[in-house]
Amino acid sequence: MAATPALQVLTANRLRDGAVVYWQAGVWADEFKDADVFNDKAAADAALAAAMVFVKDRVVVNPYLFAVREEAGQIRAIEQREIIRGAGPSVRRDLGKQAKPSMEAFDVSI
Repeated sequence: MAATPALQVLTANRLRDGAVVYWQAGVWADEFKDADVFNDKAAADAALAAAMVFVKDRVVVNPYLFAVREEAGQIRAIEQREIIRGAGPSVRRDLGKQAKPSMEAFDVSI
């Protein structure tokens, strides 16, 4: 049985536009930097259960938890999939979140 990661973030896709969103204090935020970071399984599981109301109400689809780490005082996704999801489409750098000026330093290269 795999151990639960020490830090986790809850994510989903918003149905209205397909955007990646992150759980923040009981609502969905557009930016990864605004996401709640869970450091215990009970809190993470409670947030995931609360997110299911938004699935039922057809606001988001497929909420799930993913592992993150703290690095130089910032929270970073561990898996490449989540790094790419957080930045937006990888086929065109002029679209999605990576097109915003605040994402210029965000490296999504593999």
